[in-house]
Order: sequence, then structure tokens, then C-alpha cells
Amino acid sequence: MAPMRCFAVLATSLMLTSLPSLADDVIHVSYSERPPYLLPQPDGSPAGLTGAPAVAAFKAAGIPVEWLKVPSNRQLALVKDPHGLNCTVGWFAMPERSMYAKFTKPIYRDKSWMLLTNAGFAARGITSMGELAAHSDIRVLVKDNFSYAGLDKFIQKWQPVVAVSTAPTVKMIQSVAKGAVDMMFVSEEEGNYILKHEAGELSANLRLLSLKDMPRGPERHIMCSKAVPDEIINRLNKAITFK
Repeated sequence: MAPMRCFAVLATSLMLTSLPSLADDVIHVSYSERPPYLLPQPDGSPAGLTGAPAVAAFKAAGIPVEWLKVPSNRQLALVKDPHGLNCTVGWFAMPERSMYAKFTKPIYRDKSWMLLTNAGFAARGITSMGELAAHSDIRVLVKDNFSYAGLDKFIQKWQPVVAVSTAPTVKMIQSVAKGAVDMMFVSEEEGNYILKHEAGELSANLRLLSLKDMPRGPERHIMCSKAVPDEIINRLNKAITFK
């Protein structure tokens, strides 16, 4: 009987080692603090306009998640890893990103693009995208590796003086307020939040401008690596309530 018992133990052991571990099924979801879209909570998950619906979707879909707070460039690197079960929150679905990523249905859509400028630039009285495009000397601050969706082609055709930043938003608005650059593109939601909660004394020299032909804001998605199974994307899509 002893040999039979050993065989049973060995067979059970082999079965256990052949099963995927729970850790293999956990989706690592990264984000960086960017109010009003993403605000870290005590448990590590994000709240905010895109954070809250992302958390709700993973929970409703019953998908185990590890939340990671990392810079945006690191988020991209994780999603580009063809072997890692990695996702990130609130990104635009651009054609070039589809080469290395999968996207869920939209979880939010911005209201409109606006210009965050300093008082000196605002005094120039520019009221339309056409007027803006007529001045190639304008200094525009953009975030490194960020897309501005429908504005990307406009910026490429316009060819202003572009300054690329890897700094957090607070540092970027300092550059605008102090005149190191003329302006940056922000969503209506982010612009209003900046002036109300982040600009502080700098708000006296900041202006939020709406151009009459500014395009509507784009949709934001959960973006995942190619390694994340389609089944996971489908479960998230069923759980997403944004319409």
C-alpha cells in the first residue's frame, strides 16, 4: 500500500504544479496621479473621472488587480511588454498604440479642449484655431509621450515652438504662468481643476481660453498589453457602464 500512497501524493503534486498560480491571473494596472482624472486612494486604487469607472469595471468583472502608481512613460513601457499582464487607465486609443496595445470600450469622454495660457498671451486676443495656426512663434508646452488626439495633426501642421516636458502638471503650469512658454492644451475638466486647486498664487497670471472652433475632447479607455487575453477585455467591456 505504501507505494500506491506515494504514487497518489506524486500525482497530486504534479496536478498542483500544472495549475496556473493566482498571481499569474492578476492584472497589473498602472496610473499616475492626475486630478481630476486619477487620484490615489488609501488602498492604492485610483478615484477620479477615469479612475473610479476603471476600478468599478475590474471589480464588476471579477478580475484580480494590483494597482501600481508609476510615471506615464513607465506605464507605456509596461503596456509595451508583450509578456506582462499590464493595463493602464485613461489613455486615448490612437492607431499607433494599437500596434502594441488593446483597448476597452471608452470609460470617459472629455468635454472640450482649451488653452491654458498666461495673461500676456491671452492679451493677444486669439479667438480661433485658424488665428492660432497663423502664429508659428507661439511656444507650446506638451507632455512627453502624450497624445492630444484630434489636436495632434493640427500641431504637426501648425509647427509652433514645441517644448516637451516630463514634469508633473504643477511644474508645467509654473512654466506657463512665468512666461517660459505661452500655452499648453488642457481639457476643460483639467483646466478648471488646475485653476481651482493647483495653481495657487500662480492663478493670478493664468487664463483658460476656449477657442470657438476647438474640437470636442476625445474618449478615454483602459489600455492593456497584447498579453492580456481577449476574454479579460470582453469581461471589462461588459462591465463598463459609460455610454
